[in-house]
Amino acid sequence: MSKMDSKLGLIQQSFDSRYSQWVREALDELPDNFTITDPSISGHPIVFASRNFLKILGYSQEEVIGQNGNIFQGPKTNRRTVMEIREAIREERGIQVNLVNYRKDGTPFWMLFHMSPVFGKEDGRVIHFVAVQVPIPSRQRRNAGVSLSEEASGLNDIMFSSCRKEVDTNSVIVLSSDSGSSDIEETCEASDFEKRRAANAFNSILSVLTHYSESTGRLVCEKRCSVSGVGYISSSLNISLGRIKQSFVLIDPHLPGLPIVYASDAFLKLTGYDRHEILGLNFAVLNGSDTDTSSVYQIKESIQTEQACTVRILSYRKDKSSFWNCLHLSPIRDASGKIAYFVGVQIEEECKNTDRHGLSPEMKQLSTVGAVKVAVRSFSMAAGSSKS
Repeated sequence: MSKMDSKLGLIQQSFDSRYSQWVREALDELPDNFTITDPSISGHPIVFASRNFLKILGYSQEEVIGQNGNIFQGPKTNRRTVMEIREAIREERGIQVNLVNYRKDGTPFWMLFHMSPVFGKEDGRVIHFVAVQVPIPSRQRRNAGVSLSEEASGLNDIMFSSCRKEVDTNSVIVLSSDSGSSDIEETCEASDFEKRRAANAFNSILSVLTHYSESTGRLVCEKRCSVSGVGYISSSLNISLGRIKQSFVLIDPHLPGLPIVYASDAFLKLTGYDRHEILGLNFAVLNGSDTDTSSVYQIKESIQTEQACTVRILSYRKDKSSFWNCLHLSPIRDASGKIAYFVGVQIEEECKNTDRHGLSPEMKQLSTVGAVKVAVRSFSMAAGSSKS
């Protein structure tokens, strides 16, 4: 299975494991322009794009699903606004900003970007981000008298701010303004009507997601529910960890049962579990009838003494097939020096050879531990600075 096929499988699971099978059809019946992304998958990809969104931007579903939302950005997209969106993702909160996005044919347009997180009711984790896009139509300027007619369909004209007008003529962008400048980065303010429209759209989308999560028993909600004894990884840390391609899990030693609170895409592929099936379980879920108890004891002792260890242990996949697991376990400290997690890096013994970059399995494991340490410390430093 290729990496792309594996990622598309995770994207499919993102919806299928959480909602009943009719959720996509119900979402497509909504008249709004929106995308849904999953921060737990590497790259924070789009897992759903509404029919009207695809129509307005000129993309097909195949071109958008699996991509990051930055594919709609371009040279006139304000970098500071993009950073504001990233900060909202890191803090797992909603945001509403005016943004220049680009259609597939390269034509830019102003839109109101309204993004909000959707939480899992059982563990409080961010399951998805819903991003509603409301095009901002051009408006009559009071002083200069500049206006641009807008077709009701919104497909043949581009919607812009009151500051300027831009017309798409046979894929050639024609710019005009009082100053004669081709700059489009001037501030554009959405009206109260557009802000209400975006908020109402999100409420409609959330209503659909909530309804179709009821039948699976894995409810979603707008606000994080406080669930004692359940750990979760923030969206920002999720995204950072998702860039690490090795098979690994994070274990929270501060919670009862030492649950797995993060599992990489490669780990899911190696073991055959879905993400929702593995999170919250003890790492012993991989043990089986022939797993050596001395190796299990060595792992427990490593956690108790807060020391790293490497063991060769017989592990079991979801389908009960076994494999020799070269496991490296190491404590992960936050920016204050306190142990935040333990990371367990797995390499299947059959694959235990030097990779194309010349790295031995041991070096790959240590490299993964180093990458996880950087991600956790960077996140804890950023979280600490935002609170101060």
